[in-house]
Amino acid sequence: MKQARELGRFLRSRRSHVTPEAAGVSALGRRRVPGLRREEVAGLAGVSTVYYTRLEQGRATNPSDAVLDALARVLRLDATERAHLHDLAHPPQRRPTESPHPAAQRVRADVRRLLDAVGAVPAYVLDPGMDVLAANALALALVPGLTGAPAGGPNIARHIFLDASARSLYPQWDQLARQTIGYLRFSAARHAHHSPLGHLVAELSAHSPEFRILWAAQDVQEKTYGTKSFNHPLAGRFDLAYETLSLPGDEGQSLVVFTAVDGTAESALKRLGGSPIACPRMSGAIRRQGPTASDPEL
Repeated sequence: MKQARELGRFLRSRRSHVTPEAAGVSALGRRRVPGLRREEVAGLAGVSTVYYTRLEQGRATNPSDAVLDALARVLRLDATERAHLHDLAHPPQRRPTESPHPAAQRVRADVRRLLDAVGAVPAYVLDPGMDVLAANALALALVPGLTGAPAGGPNIARHIFLDASARSLYPQWDQLARQTIGYLRFSAARHAHHSPLGHLVAELSAHSPEFRILWAAQDVQEKTYGTKSFNHPLAGRFDLAYETLSLPGDEGQSLVVFTAVDGTAESALKRLGGSPIACPRMSGAIRRQGPTASDPEL
């Protein structure tokens, strides 16, 4: 039922974003809510108002793909939002042999060797909840908060919302915060049985007012590629491009690799490569600390 309630919240939030003019319906009369009315969405999607109301209230389960596609069309969802709608309506089923409380994920030795092989650029491996499972030396130098992570373990979302240094490290912190929330929401529906992700959302909601506000907006975004700005205490201001690559066969793991976009960024990476924290010996010492149930191995 939790996913059904999340489906209802998502539908309500997207309905409020669609104007009557955009949907091609009359806007005459007083409107008590922003966006479309329930009966307008239902009529445009070809379902009964009673059924659509039950969907928004989390009291209807297992809507058909045809209904979901019709709602996605009416609510003008993009490809990521459409995929999220289907994930919420049809969450993946946990296998009988799969524990509801999975142990900390491990990164394959071949992937670790790949991280070291691309040591000229920062790279790390994330799980569905943005836990940093492994990182090469330059990534640790780029994001100092990963080496001084709190008790919950190194996690990109925790770093962005709870680490005070993140506000100065990322000049476009507001934009990055929204992207992070969007990815967590998308991942939470796609990996509904990843219990650590739910614990992370509860932790961040309890300790970050900004997180609570952005999480309530119901926006979703898939982590793919883009450019991230840094204002590093050792290397100054520069931009890096990043690519997110899924690791087939490794449950929900992804490899994030940063590359320089110009000469300023190349010079910054060279300076970071010569910093004490980027030396292989220091990185190896961090990895040998070993994981616990709440502290993924670096």
